Amino acid sequence: MKYVLIVGDGMSDRRIKELGGKTPLQAARKPNMDALARKGACGRFQSIPKGASCGSDIGQLTLLGYDVSKVYSGRAPLEAAAMGITLNDNDVAFRCNLVTIENGVMKDYSGGHVSSEEGKKAIAKLNAQLGKKGEIDFYPGVSYRNILVLRNNYSDQVSTTPPHDITGKKAGGFLPKPKNAEDEKAKKTSQLANELISSSQKILAGNTANSAWFWGQGKRPKLETFKAKYGKTGAVITAVDIVRGIGALAGLKIINVPGATGYLDTNYEGKADAAVEALKQFDFVFVHVEATDEASHEGKLAEKIKAIEALDARVIGRIMEKTRGQEVAIAVLPDHSTPLELKTHSGEPVPFVIYNPKLQPKPANAYDEEIKTEKVLEKDELMKLFLS
Repeated sequence: MKYVLIVGDGMSDRRIKELGGKTPLQAARKPNMDALARKGACGRFQSIPKGASCGSDIGQLTLLGYDVSKVYSGRAPLEAAAMGITLNDNDVAFRCNLVTIENGVMKDYSGGHVSSEEGKKAIAKLNAQLGKKGEIDFYPGVSYRNILVLRNNYSDQVSTTPPHDITGKKAGGFLPKPKNAEDEKAKKTSQLANELISSSQKILAGNTANSAWFWGQGKRPKLETFKAKYGKTGAVITAVDIVRGIGALAGLKIINVPGATGYLDTNYEGKADAAVEALKQFDFVFVHVEATDEASHEGKLAEKIKAIEALDARVIGRIMEKTRGQEVAIAVLPDHSTPLELKTHSGEPVPFVIYNPKLQPKPANAYDEEIKTEKVLEKDELMKLFLS
């Protein structure tokens, strides 16, 4: 048996008045997800453990069966791993978003979805003028998603805020600060981070992406490999560094797909074809699509429905068609909810469907947030069920 896990990032939502009280999943045309629901095992999964932050890093680790209370140190170190950045024990990595701040207000967490090429130019400027090799290092990533590493004698005990959580708000109220006002190392780190943000605005003035913004900090994590945990080889297909990083630390093969952007224009068919090809070599393939989450963060209802429909037809349907007649189990779910009304993540249980001919079915009429379940699965229960 081979296994394909398909994650529509932030796909689940809440009832929306403009849709007559339906959710985007309920309003979207998604015949393939619904077909899997009618013959598969359906339920709900607590992807964000109680008390944990509502982030993709937490959701992705949890759905892969890792205990975030033991292995999670922050989002940025996971992305750093994806980029091949080596972190020593005393280094602290921060996510460095390129953002748009106007009149002190966080206008756009993505700097207008700055291109990777323009992002690299901006990071090169920051490195040249603010970097200090071996202590302050900026690394370019994909689009607005980049990394800052503070090396030697800095702290991760700093309070930071994801910029997508404060769209439309005054950014000055959410600058990095020490978690403990008496922690000198954390005070030093916060002060430096704030100085770098202020300086970045002078360097990037005139660009749409006119400021750096730091968040998601942490130190190097240690993960048990997926093969050691489940006895199966695996690969991951994504355009997003956070998922690449988790995959790299879990010992999964990272498969890059040309045209995979992490946005609404991503190469859906390319991801599906790469997954089918990877099944020839690996037991397990994790396919991640970010478009549904991006649409939610931007509050774009029509685009979210469009992204759900593209995921269904151009990824799930294509994989189902190309693996027809083979022993392939398919699971579909989001890593968390991203309600359009919030424009950010939330921690309620998410719906899942697993189609595995060897698994006792618990069908539903359709795949959506209304799936009923006697028990909400937690921790590694979903992955164990899928791979059973």
